Amino acid sequence: MVVGVALVALWPVSMQLSAAYRERGHGEGADEFRSVLNGGVGLMATVAIGAYATQTTIARSLVMAVLPLALLLTLVFRYRMRKRLHLSRARGEYMRHVVAVGHRAAVLDLVVQFRREPHHGMRVVGVCLPAGHEDLDMDGLPVLGGFGDVAEAVRRVQADAVAILACPELDGDTLRRLAWSLEEQRTDLFVAPALMDVAGPRISIRPVAGMPLLHVEHPEFDGAKQVVKNVFDRMMAGAALAILLPAFVLIVLLIRLTSPGPAFFRQVRVGRGGEEFRVWKFRTMVVDAERLKSALLPANDFDNVLFKIRNDPRVTRIGAFLRRYSLDELPQLLNVVSGQMSLVGPRPPLPDEVAKYGTDVRRRLVVRPGMTGLWQVSGRSDLSWEESVRLDLRYVERWSLILDLQILWKTWSVVTRGEGAY
Repeated sequence: MVVGVALVALWPVSMQLSAAYRERGHGEGADEFRSVLNGGVGLMATVAIGAYATQTTIARSLVMAVLPLALLLTLVFRYRMRKRLHLSRARGEYMRHVVAVGHRAAVLDLVVQFRREPHHGMRVVGVCLPAGHEDLDMDGLPVLGGFGDVAEAVRRVQADAVAILACPELDGDTLRRLAWSLEEQRTDLFVAPALMDVAGPRISIRPVAGMPLLHVEHPEFDGAKQVVKNVFDRMMAGAALAILLPAFVLIVLLIRLTSPGPAFFRQVRVGRGGEEFRVWKFRTMVVDAERLKSALLPANDFDNVLFKIRNDPRVTRIGAFLRRYSLDELPQLLNVVSGQMSLVGPRPPLPDEVAKYGTDVRRRLVVRPGMTGLWQVSGRSDLSWEESVRLDLRYVERWSLILDLQILWKTWSVVTRGEGAY
């Protein structure tokens, strides 16, 4: 009983030491869960080592069952509270007021991102622009002055944070003085690096000759991590094929009974390094859909790169249902098993789309395409072409197995809601 009471008292202490109560980690990212995991595992290790070193008899169930259960329940509780916080922020509650500082294009892009993803808890309430640009239209946001008026602007709108976007006018000395002035008001300062789509373990700050330098490591497209990803993809895809076999048979029967033609549809797509392959899908359109495409080009909802129509007349009745819940893409598990695709990655493009790619967009082809990806869990077909490309490039730059697991987890909720699929 004494040991049990002591562990109850030590649990929040361990969470505090691992920074699990740090407010800035709440609501997004894996830092909160990582801190909880480190705190729980650290306490278990401390108890086990302490009992061994002092020859103290402690019930094994405490270390082997009670503490792991407490850790699991804490992680579940944190996850549920995070979802509750996201719903509140979607209603405009618990938002941090931010003053954005930078050039007009970068500021507007930040505003769009915050409005599209309110779960981050950031709302831009004012902007500071370079001198001579204070009269520009900022999508209804007030321009509070120039770069020298940031501290006063924060006091005027009672902002909680300042976001500095990459611009040459704000050098190191200017940022240091600004940080000092904001420190008096207890206002957080965020500085966006020029490489905005590169983050995570690839970025580290290393002091060199007294200067803090931002070190950016190259992404790993080969080596041990890719071997692990390849093995994980094929094992998970093989298991999913075995489990979903009855569903495959049912879908095949529904397609064949409701429209003439084959149940499967194979189409040439472009994979890693520009290599072409045939992707497997359940047929969701009439047999002569490609012949009818030219007549529907004026109704395209995208630009001249992608072709998508919200109410495509070529889609069959059962095909609309399959598309809504992404069931038509399940046969791509065969492509994953064969190594042509991955479970997570950029969208597999058509050859005529790749022919229109610019140099930057071709960066998507350095990794295997995936059945799901960042763009699928961030809006799917409701996103513009530029936004989907930006998300795919972000995935290429930030790839990790943890990110893959997070995307797979989010894919389930997106698919079941059927949002942005047509």
